[in-house]
Amino acid sequence: MNDHDLKNLLAGCVAIYTEADLKAKLLRSERERKPLRIKLGLDPTAPDIHLGHSVVLRKMRQFQDLGHKAVLIIGDFTARIGDPTGRSKTRPVLTDQEIEYNAQTYLDQAGRILDTADGKLEIRRNSEWLAAMRFDDVVRLAARMTVGQLLKREDFRNRFEAETPISLHELLYPLVQGWDSVCIQADVELGGTDQTYNNLVGRQLQSEGGGSGQVVMVMPMLRGLDGVKKMSKSLDNYIGIRDAATDYFGKTMSIPDSLISEWFRLLTDLPETAWQPVMAEHPMKAKALLAKTIGARFHGPAEMAAAEEYWMSRFSGPRTVESVPLTIPAAEVVDGKIAVWKLAWYAHGAEISKSDARRMVENGAVEVGGQKVVEANANVPVAVGLQFKAGRHRSGPMNKQPLICVVQAIQ
Repeated sequence: MNDHDLKNLLAGCVAIYTEADLKAKLLRSERERKPLRIKLGLDPTAPDIHLGHSVVLRKMRQFQDLGHKAVLIIGDFTARIGDPTGRSKTRPVLTDQEIEYNAQTYLDQAGRILDTADGKLEIRRNSEWLAAMRFDDVVRLAARMTVGQLLKREDFRNRFEAETPISLHELLYPLVQGWDSVCIQADVELGGTDQTYNNLVGRQLQSEGGGSGQVVMVMPMLRGLDGVKKMSKSLDNYIGIRDAATDYFGKTMSIPDSLISEWFRLLTDLPETAWQPVMAEHPMKAKALLAKTIGARFHGPAEMAAAEEYWMSRFSGPRTVESVPLTIPAAEVVDGKIAVWKLAWYAHGAEISKSDARRMVENGAVEVGGQKVVEANANVPVAVGLQFKAGRHRSGPMNKQPLICVVQAIQ
C-alpha cells in the first residue's frame, strides 16, 4: 500500500470509521496477501439504479482495481422489510416477483461499473442466511440493541415524536443489515450518508462477536437534476444507468451550473485541471464535457459524440414548446371521461409508473382546460382536440419545458 492509493480511496468520502482501522486492514491484507472484502448492499426496491448509486459503486471499483474483492449483496430479504431510512411512513411491501425482477436488473446495471471477472466480484443474496433464521435466532439478535439506541436514528425519532406509526419490523432493519456484515465477514462497508447508522450497526455487531469491526466509509449523496434534492427516481430528478446516450447528454446539459463541480468530482476521474479551465470559459462547455465523460462509461465515446451532435443540431438555438399528439385507448374512456392520472400516464408513453403518474397529478403538475387537477382519480371530459399539460418533458434538454399534449385520436 502506498500513500497515493490510500489518498485515492479516501477521496470523496464524507466520513470514515476509522481511517486508522482502514490503514491497518490494508497493511494486513498486503502482508498476508489476502484481499479485503468490500461490502455494498442494495435492496432491489425499484427496477433501475441511477447515477446516484454509481458514486458508491465507483468507490467499490477503486478497491477492486487495487486487488480487493467486491461483495455485492442483493437484499432480496431486506427488501421485504423496506429500508425505513428517510421515510416518514412505512414502505409498501413488494411481492417476491417484483423483488426478483428488480434484483436481475440491478445485477445487470451494477456490472457496467464493477469488474465482474472471476475473483473480483462475489454476489450474494441475504435470503441465504436471513431466511434460514429461526425465531429464537431473531430474538437473540434483537437482544443486542436497545430501543433507546434505535430511537437515536433521526427518522425513527421524528416519527416517534410525531406519533407516526413505526412498525416493529422496521426497527429490526438496521440489525438485519448489520447481520449481513457478520455473515459475509466484511472488512469494509460502503454506503451513502443515509446509510451511516445502518452500517455502523454492522461494525458494532462484528466487534461484539470478538472480531475486528468493519471499516465504514460514507459517501455523499449525489444531488439530482434539480440541484436541490438527492437524486431519486421518485423525485424524477435522475439519470438512469440504462438511459439512452441522448438522455445522458440532454439531461446533463439541463443541470444548474451549481452542480457542475460536484458531478465532476463524484462521477468522473478527471482531475480538476482538466475541467476547471473549461468551466471558466463557459459552463455550457463544461456541461458538454461532463456529459460525454459520464456517458462514455456506459455508451462509449463515439455514441456520446453522436448524442452531442444530435443535441447541438436540435437544441443549441432558442427552445420552443412543442405539442405532443396523443392517442387514448377507447377502453379507458367511460361516458366520455377518463381518470386524470391516466392522461398523465399516457402522456409519458406509459414509461413512468402508475404511482408516478398519480403523484404528478397530486403535486399539481397536470392541467386540463387551463385548470390544475390535483385529485388523481378525478374523471375529466376527453375528446379529440383536448389539450392538457402533464408535467415536463422527461428527457433531453427540453426537460425544463412543459409537456403539452393534444388528444389526436380515441381508438
